[in-house]
Amino acid sequence: MRVCFQIITFFLAVNFHCQPLRAQDPSCCQHAVELSPCKEACDQLATIKSESRLKHLLQRLPSYCPELMNELWMCINSTLPGVSRKSDGWVGLGCCELAISSECRRECRQASSKNDISKVCKKVTENPLYGCITKNEMGSLCCSYSGRHTTCREYCQAIFRTDSTPTVSQINAVKEYCQSHSAQLLSCVDNFTKSYPIRSPIDSLYCCDRAEATHCQEACRRILRTMSTEHEIMEGLIDECGSQPLPQEPMWQCFLGSAHPPSPPEEETPHPAKMDCAKLHCCSKANTSLCRDMCQEISTNWGSQTWQDFDQLCEYNPVETELINCLADVREPCQLGCKDLAYCTNFNNRPTELFRSCNVQSDQGAMNDIKLWSNGTIKMPFMNIPVLDIRKCLPDMWKAVACSLQIKPCHSKSRGSVICKSDCVDILTQCGDMKRFHEGQTPERICELLSPIDDPERCIPLHRYLTPSSLGDSIVEEVLHPCNPNPCPSNHLCQVNRKGCLDELSCQPHLCVPGCKLGEASEFLVQQDARIQVPTRTGPSGCHEVCSCGPSGRLENCLEMPCVDTNKPCIVGGQRKSHGTSFRMDCHTCSCFAGDAICSARECLSYDSSDQDRRHFTGLPCGCPDRFVPVCASNGRTYPSACVARCMGFKDHQFVFGLCRLSNPCAGKPCQRNQRCIPKYRVCLSDWSDCPQHECVGRPAACDKNSVEPACDTDGLLHASLCQLQQAGKNLAYMGHCQDACRKPRQVCGHNGETYNTVCEAFSDRVAVDYEGPCHAVGAMSDVAPDSACSVIPCPALSIPGCQPVTPPGACCPICASMLQILWNKEQMNTFSKLNKNQPVTVHDVLQVLRLHVSVPQCDVFGYLSIDHQLVVLIAPVEQQPTPLQIEACSKEAEKIDSLINYASPTLVSHVPLSAFLNSEIQTSSIHSSGGPGPSPLPPGLCFLLGLLMAAASVLQQV
Repeated sequence: MRVCFQIITFFLAVNFHCQPLRAQDPSCCQHAVELSPCKEACDQLATIKSESRLKHLLQRLPSYCPELMNELWMCINSTLPGVSRKSDGWVGLGCCELAISSECRRECRQASSKNDISKVCKKVTENPLYGCITKNEMGSLCCSYSGRHTTCREYCQAIFRTDSTPTVSQINAVKEYCQSHSAQLLSCVDNFTKSYPIRSPIDSLYCCDRAEATHCQEACRRILRTMSTEHEIMEGLIDECGSQPLPQEPMWQCFLGSAHPPSPPEEETPHPAKMDCAKLHCCSKANTSLCRDMCQEISTNWGSQTWQDFDQLCEYNPVETELINCLADVREPCQLGCKDLAYCTNFNNRPTELFRSCNVQSDQGAMNDIKLWSNGTIKMPFMNIPVLDIRKCLPDMWKAVACSLQIKPCHSKSRGSVICKSDCVDILTQCGDMKRFHEGQTPERICELLSPIDDPERCIPLHRYLTPSSLGDSIVEEVLHPCNPNPCPSNHLCQVNRKGCLDELSCQPHLCVPGCKLGEASEFLVQQDARIQVPTRTGPSGCHEVCSCGPSGRLENCLEMPCVDTNKPCIVGGQRKSHGTSFRMDCHTCSCFAGDAICSARECLSYDSSDQDRRHFTGLPCGCPDRFVPVCASNGRTYPSACVARCMGFKDHQFVFGLCRLSNPCAGKPCQRNQRCIPKYRVCLSDWSDCPQHECVGRPAACDKNSVEPACDTDGLLHASLCQLQQAGKNLAYMGHCQDACRKPRQVCGHNGETYNTVCEAFSDRVAVDYEGPCHAVGAMSDVAPDSACSVIPCPALSIPGCQPVTPPGACCPICASMLQILWNKEQMNTFSKLNKNQPVTVHDVLQVLRLHVSVPQCDVFGYLSIDHQLVVLIAPVEQQPTPLQIEACSKEAEKIDSLINYASPTLVSHVPLSAFLNSEIQTSSIHSSGGPGPSPLPPGLCFLLGLLMAAASVLQQV
């Protein structure tokens, strides 16, 4: 009688083949209690005719009918003599939805074992799938030690059903329910939980000596030296040694048991502490010295168990919200889109919402949470909450809670995963078991600790997830997420392929780029050749170094930056502002940086100004007139007049009259005779070094044929890369595929005040177009300034009726895009320039790094340095006729980046030069509701420059 129960519950430990299934005798169900979940599940077995559905329900049956129900299981065993080990008898079945390709997903569903999928599902491209299978194998092994103790098994399975760090409450629940039943289970689970964070793989080299086969010993040593994640190591050992992780085998006993590496001989030097620089970035955000010290411990000492204490003392501490959100950004960055969930189905079809953990494991985790809560108690690290039967009391609300806490929606003003207080109070008032509440416990007091926030923009409103998304499959496909789920190997970053391909038939929407981890203990990756700012290993808060991501996959060539005194406050109007605090003074945006208040240079109009002052107010720096008599300054930026240039700090000898891009930087023959001078226009943010507008290149002997970055020359010919274009002796027109609409010059004015020969040339420079024709006006820099200078500009009509546009500062025409105005620190930019061999930091550098943070190919990044020296970044749709959903997706991408800047998240500010960002202000575009007709198109308007040259839109995705 036990045999088929064992097969259903512990697939991995048994190699058993049973006869084909048939519907069981309904009389078996008389052994179950009437109206119980077991009776309902059993009755369904008698009615199901589909073998696949029968297998699925039989697999789930032990969850409803414990093995202790001997008569029931004996009857079922005699009626259903077995379970085919194929399909549901394989632990990998629950992982199949993680497969990237549809072929692999289909093969996985039909497989009997991991070997059956190896030909179709390649490990290089299907890393999430194989990682999930390995974890399930571990879980199946550990939880099989529970025997017939169902509750112990359920709490054990909860550890392995999510991809996030096991919580203290989960670990304690396993200890509480399993310690008297199975020491082996506790040892196995304890070893697994200690792998968060795992110790250095090479610390386990001694386990390889315990393998019986010589080839397995050699493979084991090679795997531990070359692979870093637990999933990769487990996969490699299983494949190379040809065996499953069984505890009776000495090598596996060493890896999976409670064994610890032997102490090194005294003459050996112990391994240095391992770093997680991404998490270390967050520690300065702690509000208490205890959590700050514990954060530094878990970030600098790999293998430390301090993280369990940290979870208990800091994870739910309301004063540590900023620290916890920062760590969450590192562990699970917010990503757009959620789909393919089988349990939390109301979270599907939401391509413009941000989630931290929308995946199959979290979906299963939510289902398991509901099962655990159905026992009548919700266990928290610092309290237990007694509840009524949640299967009858507001079951949909409880499901929304479980799914929200597992899937973790991110909201625009808060990145935390906390449900709203009113929902918390409501659900505990109706479903809390008041008879078992401790003295003084009330729903209000409990929720004050768990969910103290009730602003729907800062907490998760459950009502949003009580019903399915209103979007259909066809509408959802308007917004794509090529990197969610991640199709790349664990040591590669996934990036949206915006460069395009020469061979369009084999073109992939994503690129897998080699990367580096931010420290030996970190899973946070940055792309190869990137320059990264990380906290120093030793030294106080505010001491950083800038490193490069080298080809070895590690950070290297680190150079120390001057330390920043983060304890020095700013005194503003008699008030103290701490380092990193943003605030406003009049119309200025300011940020405190090491005791200095850094503010925007906007021109303000006071409330008590006279009517005459208001009439003459232009909004331009220093009150300069809005006449357009452009000058080109030494930073490569065109200013609308000498007055504005002088106001921004340039001396008369530091600018010349005329547009920067209309000058010829090679006229003076600045290069050596054996070199070629090529114009390279740029706007520099650092002034430590010169800002040359050209570069001198020799004719390259050979070009990297693997580097594909299409470039179009002035003759309209396409080249695979800029190198090949230069090798052919051609002149660059713009980066990207050649466009028919750009073959003939047709001037346009960019938002940066520069005149471009074609719209493609502007796009290549990462500049969006303001209006057609040469630049001849400067727009207002303030909402209260008149727009007389732009009154003569004929703006194209909005290409999307009903769009609520934004007008970038200094521009004449509105645009249907989301806009960030970023305050930045010139001193930091100069430091980055010095550390990079005096190479200038440019606006183009900033935009190229920011593009990496936009994950939707239907949106792209454009920007410029405003004339009052703020960085203006536009995140705009690039389709010829963008839909409302695509407009919304771009707005959400902008909100995400705005939040990362203002909260100084390591996922963004680790990158140089984005590390110099201090503050961001956002304006987003939206589309009028379809419930009524939108307003007629505004005569002076533009809902993204494609009213200009519609045929040129495709270049946006390729530059």
